[in-house]
Amino acid sequence: MTAAYLRTRSPRSLANKARTIAQAHPYVMAAAATAGALAISALVNRRLARNAENDNPPAGQFLEVNGVRLHYVERGSGTPLVLLHGNGSMIQDFETSGLIDLAARNYRVIVFDRPGFGHSDRPRNVVWTPAAQAELINGALHRLGVPHAIVLGHSWGASVAVALALTYPNLVQGLVLASGYYYPTLRPDVVALSAPAVPLVGDILGHTISPIVSRIMWPLLMTKIFGPRSMPKKFEGFPKEMALRPSQIRASAAESALMIPDAFHYRDEYANLKMPLVIVAGDEDRLVDIDTQSARLHSDVPQSRFHRVPGAGHMIHQTATGVVMSAINEVAIARPAPG
Repeated sequence: MTAAYLRTRSPRSLANKARTIAQAHPYVMAAAATAGALAISALVNRRLARNAENDNPPAGQFLEVNGVRLHYVERGSGTPLVLLHGNGSMIQDFETSGLIDLAARNYRVIVFDRPGFGHSDRPRNVVWTPAAQAELINGALHRLGVPHAIVLGHSWGASVAVALALTYPNLVQGLVLASGYYYPTLRPDVVALSAPAVPLVGDILGHTISPIVSRIMWPLLMTKIFGPRSMPKKFEGFPKEMALRPSQIRASAAESALMIPDAFHYRDEYANLKMPLVIVAGDEDRLVDIDTQSARLHSDVPQSRFHRVPGAGHMIHQTATGVVMSAINEVAIARPAPG
């Protein structure tokens, strides 16, 4: 090899060529750098998700319904009580609140990780509306030998509980709806939260940027959902890293996108709920306006009862667990005897 050839392959020569290319094609180089950063963040997020699942193994059992693997926890005996968590959450929300242990003293408590949350699957060939999830939960309860149940739904889980009660009224003998969203309103925040559910673009966001942004925003989210009260110490047991996995972020975004359309779908159906119904909401909920939601639902369902909890926010089951437990007992007393 000649000295001239070696000079063209020296580190300094290669650096000069790279600088020349960067100056001539700045957008190409910027795109390459961005792609590299996104790829690294995707690998990091994948590793964090795997670690979260290893650190938080399934606490319950699994059953398969219509090809969907559902994770559930069952505890206690007596009248079946089904608990359905809100958007972005999982079984540990009810676990850390103490509601499962409290209810298991008198009820057969069954708590599901809804599709895409915790350790449950969320196949992408299904649009997981409240109706689709109600069908899945009904199938799961049939497999578990539950012909009748009291059903509690919190937040987005309240929409699933309503769909379950409207579609399977013989199954649902009583309803407790906590901090739910029932009527369509203008919600710009919902549009922003739905971005990771957009095909292709959402997948890129969900595996790269969204988990990072979610970690940064987590303290603000906790302030909003628990406000005006502080996040209780018991909630520290909630597995935050499980909620920040790309798969769960996408599931949460998809449910945010469905929130307003589903409220449109059900807004004229609530009068068809004939079972005992107790509505519970914090009167300082910063996520949902309870006057246009819970209070209106109470006026549309004649046999319902409505409990406004002073000084409480959206996470009513965490900050006013005893009130929610009393609502369950209230429904249990009012429900008809199983026939």
